[in-house]
Amino acid sequence: MSRIAYVNGRYVPHGEAAVHIEDRGYQFADAVYEVVHVHDGRLIDEEPHLDRLERSLREIRIPMPVSRRVLERILREIVRRNRLSEGIVYLQISRGVARRDHAFPKTPVPPALVITAKRLKPYPRSLEGWTATAITHPDQRWARCDIKTVGLLPNVLARQAAVEKGATEAILVAADGTVTEGASTSVWIVDAEKKLRTRDLTANILPGCTRQVLLGLLAENGIAVEEGPFTVDDLRNAREVFLTSASSFVKPVVAIDGRPVGDGKPGPVTQRLFAIFSRHVEGGRNERAAA
Repeated sequence: MSRIAYVNGRYVPHGEAAVHIEDRGYQFADAVYEVVHVHDGRLIDEEPHLDRLERSLREIRIPMPVSRRVLERILREIVRRNRLSEGIVYLQISRGVARRDHAFPKTPVPPALVITAKRLKPYPRSLEGWTATAITHPDQRWARCDIKTVGLLPNVLARQAAVEKGATEAILVAADGTVTEGASTSVWIVDAEKKLRTRDLTANILPGCTRQVLLGLLAENGIAVEEGPFTVDDLRNAREVFLTSASSFVKPVVAIDGRPVGDGKPGPVTQRLFAIFSRHVEGGRNERAAA
């Protein structure tokens, strides 16, 4: 079946979808985006994703192209038209089409909205085969990584560096030696003292939606977590490391810079959190997990 995209009010075959050559997203990366996981035909954690989308738009002063309720309907229609059971939907909103000039258009133009869908492998039932390796890489991004913009060139270069070294992800390290996040993931560690830790949002990182949901699940299950800075040495000496994102879910990192994390296998904390998050994705009640 051919894929269907939504482009500025029209559902069109994916191969025919196009935006104007002077769309500001194309020319300036003057746009924001979101990625929402679809499992069993359901949009997972849709609300925090749309909350973050609205925040990103406010931060760069782009109005919503349609109401939130209408956007929710369009997302479900894209899932339906693509017969999507397992995968992601990608939505991007740019400032719109205007004659090229760095400043915002003097006369406001309608924002441009594009939504596509992509099939993925089924949600992992276990951690067997669901592991990653990583490299450390300098964080060379701009000073507003809290906004989910399409200006991802530094992330692209970091991920390519990882791929060229046979790794899955690049874990970004700031100039002061602290870990920020992955090229497209949030980073968590169980440190040498067995403390679960992730970077705080006062740092220049994206407020990950999966990160947010997992923090809520941790609180519901009585699991302590420390939000704050940790160093690249803490990372390398950690007992466990895992990543979260809309497509990584809870993904163990078993090696960093060619060295094993812990014993090179998913650790007990990561295994427990994977199980807790899996119940959330399946729509189960967030009852307190067994220790």
